[in-house]
Order: sequence, then structure tokens, then C-alpha cells
Amino acid sequence: MMRPNGLARAAIRFKPASFAGTFLALLMSALIVSACGILLETSLRASVPPERYANAPVIVALDQYEYVVTGSGEDVEREAVPLPDTARLDAGLTAKAATVPGAAMAVADFTFPVRAAGLPVPGGALTAHGWGSHAFTGTALTTGSAPRDGEVVLDVGTAQSAEAAVGDTVALETAAGRQDFRVAGVAKAGSADIARNTGAPSAWFADTQAAALAGYPGRADAIAVLATPGTEAAALAGAVTEALAGSGVQVHVGDDRGAVEDPGLAYAKEMLFGIGGSFGGIAAIVAIFTAAATVTLSVSQRAREFALLRAVGATPRQIRRGIAAEALLIAPFAGIAGLLPGLGLAHWWFAQLQDRGAIPGGVQLHVSAMPLLAAVGVGLLTALGAGWMAGRRPARTKPGQALTEASIERLRPGGIRTVLGIGALVGGMVLTGVSARSAGNDAAGAALGVVMLFMFSVALLGPLVARLLVGIFGLPMRGAGPAAGLAAANSRTNARRLASAITPIVLAMAFSSTLVFMHTSENHAADKQLRAGITADHVVTDPAGLPVSAAADAARAPGVEAAVSLLNTQLLVPVGSGEFKSLQGAAVQGITGSGAELAKVQDLDVREGSLDQLGESRIAIDKTLATSADVGVGDRLPLYLPDGTEASPEIVAVYGRGLGLATVTMDRASLAGHVTSSFDSTLLVRGGSAESLTTLGEVTDASGYATEQNLDAKLGAWTNNTMAAVLGGFAAIAAINTLVMTVLDRRRELGTLRLVGSTRRQVLTMLHWESLLVSLASITLGSAIAAATLVPMMLGTTGESPYVPPLAYGSFVVAAASLALLAVTLPARTILRWRS
Repeated sequence: MMRPNGLARAAIRFKPASFAGTFLALLMSALIVSACGILLETSLRASVPPERYANAPVIVALDQYEYVVTGSGEDVEREAVPLPDTARLDAGLTAKAATVPGAAMAVADFTFPVRAAGLPVPGGALTAHGWGSHAFTGTALTTGSAPRDGEVVLDVGTAQSAEAAVGDTVALETAAGRQDFRVAGVAKAGSADIARNTGAPSAWFADTQAAALAGYPGRADAIAVLATPGTEAAALAGAVTEALAGSGVQVHVGDDRGAVEDPGLAYAKEMLFGIGGSFGGIAAIVAIFTAAATVTLSVSQRAREFALLRAVGATPRQIRRGIAAEALLIAPFAGIAGLLPGLGLAHWWFAQLQDRGAIPGGVQLHVSAMPLLAAVGVGLLTALGAGWMAGRRPARTKPGQALTEASIERLRPGGIRTVLGIGALVGGMVLTGVSARSAGNDAAGAALGVVMLFMFSVALLGPLVARLLVGIFGLPMRGAGPAAGLAAANSRTNARRLASAITPIVLAMAFSSTLVFMHTSENHAADKQLRAGITADHVVTDPAGLPVSAAADAARAPGVEAAVSLLNTQLLVPVGSGEFKSLQGAAVQGITGSGAELAKVQDLDVREGSLDQLGESRIAIDKTLATSADVGVGDRLPLYLPDGTEASPEIVAVYGRGLGLATVTMDRASLAGHVTSSFDSTLLVRGGSAESLTTLGEVTDASGYATEQNLDAKLGAWTNNTMAAVLGGFAAIAAINTLVMTVLDRRRELGTLRLVGSTRRQVLTMLHWESLLVSLASITLGSAIAAATLVPMMLGTTGESPYVPPLAYGSFVVAAASLALLAVTLPARTILRWRS
């Protein structure tokens, strides 16, 4: 029986309840690690099967990423950041690609939106292409001929809806303006076009005119190279690569072609990496730390058993090997049991993101053995490490002292834990100061470290923190009756047990509050800035984009004082330096008209400079971006336009409402040719009547527009709330698990209270007071950590204090209090029923 594996099997067989909590904690750890690992692997391996380019074996395109290079020599690293829009190549390369050996033909491909001016088209827009693409999409004429300059081919459904036949004239709006086109033919869209455009109305123009109509003359989205019979795609790709060497293009075959036609893949991979990597790393650390704490609690609860073994002659090595054997018996089964729910969580999360449009429908969830083995292995190592750490003291205690030390709780944590805990506390305070002095992404990044360090500090200094909180909250309890006084004294004496109960609830409160209230704060500040910033009387929008002449048409309406249209898109701005250099996405509004006209319809809250100087190569930026990039009025800001084109405009103004309106404001002409859609997003009008603007789009006022914009933040809110639910739910289960383990370990204590004359009601009342103490301490500490994280971060990103909806915070408080009460009361009732 003194064999370690025999001891472990006997302990598990005869006292299974003592190991149930450990099993559950390791199971939950495997669930979190496997789910996040699957999402992380999917982000690294995700691909989209080609649809539009399925019959084109080789696709030539520019790199759709910009790169941040840090380090030097062997330590150099390149971080890829997806471009906000499509980087387009020189259409002149098409002729060169067509001459390579094995190429049957090469086609410059274009895809761009066209407004259907007056045509009864669903959504008011058509998806346009060059006619040459019919060679690989399967689109075929049903009547008429291929289009020439000034002509268009419509799909069958559009032609029927518009009652347009060959030879008729239709009015369409492109980047070149409104123009009449002769219908050269009617075509049945090929399967590739239908799949890519999801059945939307389509139009085809002459290849010689398509680029100009799209707004980027001389450039193409991509070049499709078709092979002669018998030519392998790889051989053709090699020939094309050699022929176009030095042009900066990339040659794609296989599933890589799908990434060219679907730019959403890059953002999907970035989001999945953020969830599986960044959030997954935090969740995994928390899961491992919580599981380790549970294993440690389980070992410490059996200190008397180990003391008895030492007293009857067990060696330190046998004690350590016995604890390790327990881990080897429990951890693998717990890990395997956690894999199935982990797979379920990963599939549910991935499907939800796809349903919300964050991930293209063609992307598949990748599941391999790697994250599953990692989840089981991490749980095993966690159990072994925690068991070894917890077993060091009972293993090295002299046999004569073992029973004495097992019956007395140590008041202080070990020296190593104390040093690490104080270090984490100091680090959290330092990062709080860094976050308060930072802005934008730097503040958010520093704040993430704050919550982690404070949580580590609480976990490592648990007994000391528990005694401090008992001293604060236990003082008023002493005057609330004998049961409350006994609960306070009991908690103070058993600080380690109290710390084990407090830590998981603090974790749940801190992380859930941080994730949820970070979004509510940003959304509240953005909404506040938007409502204050829109001073126009009327806001005109259209899902298909506004007419090219919308601003000019509105300006001619009776009573209109100013009309400014906005093109909303994204830029990339380099921020930071050295190892901390990164590319930050920035919302930009390109305006028609002057800065003085913009000031009549939009109050950007200018802090420095003047909007009067806005124009070519002169921009205005938000103060948060100015701080992140360390620039001001008169400086030049290096940036990348939506298609990756480098620019370095001069800053003429710095303003304060970038979160609600736009981070960068520039003239509309500077964005021309760098965006896929040339149609403006919004029209702001001062004066006039709403009725005179209805022909341009949907008209609303500033308040209605702000409400609509608020709805666009739904995906961000759902993502944050889901992460909070996953992490908070795990922490809540860990808290319940720990509290139940703690109460079940008190059978002898509760039985003694009954033997000395306490009634069941008195014992339960004492436990209710203890659960109240646990709740108050956990809520206060968790809220303090969340506040220390959110306050500096929000001051850096929004310039305001965090916005905490009372109902949401109240629900967290009620959940934490109810969780503690139920987890203590239910097992206690069972124990007292057995004892009675």
C-alpha cells in the first residue's frame, strides 16, 4: 500500500469526492484551451475555395497586405496587416502574361459597383465587370453582342425588370458620372459570377472602358491567365512568375486564388487569430492558473492525510510520487472529457461569426489533433506542477511535526509566492500609469496587462488579501449577532480557505466587467461625440451609395446653406517606434467641398489649427491618433491609403471627436482611384427641407442617423460579450467548484458545531454570513481591478471615464452574490442533513 500508484488509486477510489473538483477544473481547462486552439489553428490555415476564379488556373494580383518590420538581422520580424481595400496592378501586364508559354489567354479582371439610375433594380446597384471575364466565369450571351465603348450587357433578370432590349438606352452611374449606355446584349450569368455576386444584378462593360468606369484607369483588380490544353497550372504559374519578375505582383494557384477574390478572408483570419490567439492566450492562462489553484486546494485539504503517512514512515519521495500519480490518473481523463465540449464551443463560436458576416461562408473550421493534444498535455502539466508545488511542504515536514503543522493554518504565503505577488502588484501599478499616459491601441494593450498582473497578485497573495478584506468587511459584521461574528472570526482564522473561495469570483468579476464595460464605454463615448458632432439639419444616405452629383444637387435645393458629402473608408497609419511599431487602422472621411463648408454641417471640436486649410495633401486628425503617432499641426503624417498607396500629407488641424465621426478628415479627391466604390456614403445638409432631398436617398435628422450608426457596433458588442461569457462562465464554474470543495471539506467543523448545541438554522445562518463576506470581498476587489484597468484605458482612448450601465453592473453583482450563496448553502444543507 505504500507504493505511490497504490496510494493514488486508493485515495481516488475511497474518497472520490475529494477529486471531483480537481477533475472538473482540469476538464474546464481542456475545454477552454482546445476551443481557442482550434480557432487559432483555423486562423493560420483558413482558406476560401475559388468561385469566380475556379476556371482560371493562374491568378496574378498585388499583395493585399502591408507589413510592419521590427528588429534586425536574425531577429527581424514582419507583421502582415490586411489593406482596407484592394491593391490593384498595372493592367498593361495582361499582354505580357498572355505571351508566356502555355497561356491560352490573359484577361484583366475588374469588379466595381454601378448605380442603377432609374432602373428598377433591387438595392439600387449592379455589380459590374469587364466583358473579358466571361472567358472563365461561364457567362454567355442569350441575345445581342459583346459590348464596345459606350455599351453595356445586362443580365437576364435586370433586362427583364427594366424592360430593356438590345438597342435600348439605359442610364447608369459610375465613378465617371451619370452616362447613357446602349444595351449591346443580354447575358445569362455564369455559375462563377452567380456564386461571387450571390445572385445580385450584374452588368458587363468593354474591357477597354471598364477601368475608367471603375475609377482607376489603367489598373485592374487581378489578371486571370487561362492555360492551353495539357498545360499544368504549376508550370504555367512558373512561366508567368518569370515573365512578370520585377513588377511586384504575386502569382496564385489552387486555394490561394480564393483569397484574391475574397478580401474578407484576411479580416476573418485576423479576427480568429485575435480570438484564438490573444483572447485564447489570456483564457488559457486563466484556465491553467485556476486549475492549478484547484489542484493545490485539493492537496492542501488532505494535509492531515499526508501528515499521517509521514508519521507512519512514508518518505518525502513517496509523498511527491503519490501526488504525481494522482495527477497522472486524473488529468488525462479530465482532459479527454473536456475535448468534446471544447469542440462544441469552437463550432458554435465559428458558426455565429459566419452568420454575422465576420467570416466568409467558404471558410471551414480546421480541427486537427494538435490543439486537442495540447489541451490534454497542458492539463497534465498543470496538475503535475501544481501538485508538486503543493506537495513540497507536507513531503519535507519531519514526521514528528507533520500532524501538528497539518492542524495549524499558515498565516503567510510562502516566500516565493510573496515575492512574485508583490512583483505582480507593482507591475500592475506601473502599467496603470503607462496606460493613463498612452492613447488608442497603446492604452488598450497596457490595460490588458494591468488586469492580468492584478489577478496574478490576488491569486499569489490570496491569504494576505483575504485577511485584509475580512478586517474591512468583518468589523461591522461583529455587531450583527453571534452568527455573523462567528462567520467573521472563522473567515479571519481560515484566510487560505477564504482566499480559495474569493479568487475565482474576483476573476469572473474583473474580466467580465473589463470586457463588457470596455465596449459600453467606447460605444457611449462614440455616440456622444456623434450626436454632438453632426450639426447638419438633414442626413442623406443610400445603401447603394449616393449619386456622384449628390452634393451639387443638394446645394441647388431651395434654402440649403451648405451640402457636404462624405466618403467613409479606412486608412493604415504607422504608430510607435522600434519594437513597439505597428500599423493602426483609422476611419477616414473624404469630404467634397471646403473645410469651411464642413464646419457648417459637422463640429469636429477642433483643438489646434483650422479646417480652412483642408485640401490636397492637407488633412485633419483626431487627438488620439496625434498622440499615438506623436505628431501635431504642421507635421507630416505617413500613411497608407485604402489600396496601400503611400502618402504623407500635412496636418492642418487636430480635433477631439474622432471616435464618433472619423479619425482622419481629408479631401474627397485624395481618395479617388484608391477605393472600390466611388460613391459617397453620407450627405450632410444645412438648411432646406427634407422633401427636396428625397430624390437623393433616405433622409433623416442627426439623431436618427446617430441611432442607425449605433447599430453598426453590434458585432463588436457581441464579440466582447461572448468572450466575457466564456471567460466569466469558466470562472463562475471554477468558483462554484472551489466553494463546494471548501464546504465539503468542513464536514468535521460543521458536525462539531452541531454537537456543541448549534441548530441547523444557526449553522446555515453563519454560512450565509460567510457567503455574504465572500461576495462583498470578491465584488469589491473585482470591481477595483476592473476600474484600475478601464479608467486609464478609457481616458487614453476616449478622454472620458468608463461608462458602466447600472443594470449590467447590477446583474454582475447579483450573479456573484447568488453564486456564492448557492455554492455554500446547497452542499452545507446536504452535510447537515447527513449529520442530523
